[in-house]
Amino acid sequence: MTKKIVITGIGATTPLGGTAVDTWTALLAGESGATTLEQAWVAQTAIPVTFAAQARVKTVDVLQRFEVKRLDPSSQFALIAGREAWADAGSPAVEPERLAVDWATGIGGVWTLLDAWDTLRERGPRRVLPMTVPMLMPNGPGAAIGMDLHARAGITTVVSACASSTEALINAYKRLQSGLADIVIAGGSEAAIHPLPIASFAAMHALSTRNDDPATASRPYDVTRDGFVLGEGAAALVIETEEHAKARGAHIYAELLGGVVNSDAYHVTAPDPEGSAAARAMLSTIENAGATLADVSHINVHATSTPVGDIAEYNALKRVFGDLLDGIPVSATKASTGHLLGGAGALEAFFTVKALSDRTAPPTINLTSQDPEIPLDVVTTPRALPAGDLLALSNSFGFGGHNAVVAFRSV
Repeated sequence: MTKKIVITGIGATTPLGGTAVDTWTALLAGESGATTLEQAWVAQTAIPVTFAAQARVKTVDVLQRFEVKRLDPSSQFALIAGREAWADAGSPAVEPERLAVDWATGIGGVWTLLDAWDTLRERGPRRVLPMTVPMLMPNGPGAAIGMDLHARAGITTVVSACASSTEALINAYKRLQSGLADIVIAGGSEAAIHPLPIASFAAMHALSTRNDDPATASRPYDVTRDGFVLGEGAAALVIETEEHAKARGAHIYAELLGGVVNSDAYHVTAPDPEGSAAARAMLSTIENAGATLADVSHINVHATSTPVGDIAEYNALKRVFGDLLDGIPVSATKASTGHLLGGAGALEAFFTVKALSDRTAPPTINLTSQDPEIPLDVVTTPRALPAGDLLALSNSFGFGGHNAVVAFRSV
C-alpha cells in the first residue's frame, strides 16, 4: 500500500541567511548572496573569478569549537541545517532504529583534502591530522548528522554532482515507503569555494566572470547570462509518513510525492540539448504521482545561468508540457543563492515546499532581458499561487548526465 509521505521540518544555512527562515525571507526580498571574495588566496592564486556566494553566517558563530575543528566545512553546514530541521520538526521522539539519514554532496571535503596535501608537502607526514580521512570523505556530512541524532536505521550518501540532494530526497521517499524507517532527515551540503574548484570551473567556462558586479552575475534565462556563481551551504528536510506525523501532532508543510532519477548518457559536462531524458524524468514523476500535466502549478527550475544549460532545460520542459508550459510560473532561485552543487537540490526543494505552504512563488532576480528562445513565465517578483490543491516540481541536473526530479503537493 502506498503511504503518504510528508515534510515536517526544514533547516538551512545558505548565502542568504544562517537559518531557513532568514533564507526564505531574503529570497522573497530579492536579495543576492554573491559577494567579492576577500580571502588572501584570491590574489595569491590569481584565479580568474574573484567572487562567489558564501554562507552568510560563519559556522564558527553557530557550532562549538571542537565541532569546527573536527569537521570539514561541508559537514559543518550539514550539522547546522540538520539540527535546525530537527528542531523545526519538534525534535520528535523516535526510536534510533527507526530514524535514518539520506544525505548528499557533489564534491565532499575538498578543503580538508587540499589543506592536508599542503601540510604533507610543506611540513611532512607527521603533521597530517589523523582525522583527515574522516573529514574529507563524502559521507562525512551525513554521518555527522546521523551521529548527532543517533540515526541507526541507515545513513546513506548520494554523490551525483548537482543532482545529488534531489536524489537523496527520492531515496528518503523510497525508504519510508518500504517501511525501513519512520523518519528520515534528507538533504545536501557543499563547501567548495576553494581556489582549485573555482579555477577548474573557470577553465571550462562554466562560471560567470562578472567580477565587477557579483550580485547580478547569476542571471538565468537572460540573454547576457555567462555562467553560474559557485555557492556553499546546506539544506535539510525532515520527512516522515503522514501517519507518524499526525500521531505526534506535527506541523506538515507539504506532501512529498516522490521523484525519478535517470541519465542523459550524452556528455560528462554538457546536457543533452534536446532534453529527452530530463523530459522523461519530469513526465514519469508526474505520472507516478497520479497527476496530470495540467495539475502542475509551479516549477523550481535547475536554471544555472549557463548559456547551454538553461536552453536545454527549456527544451525538456517544452517536450513535456507543450502549450501548457505558458501557464506555469517558474522560479530560478540560483540567481539569488548561487549554485550549491550537491546541496542545490535540497535547497530548492525547501523553496518549493515553502512556495506551496505559503502559496507564494519566489522571485528570479537579475532577469532584465529574457532570452527570446526561452519564453517561460519566469517569476520576477513574489507571486501568489492559487488556492486549492497545488502540485510543484523541483528539477536538478548534474555533470555526468544525472537528472533528478521531485514532486510536492500542498496540504
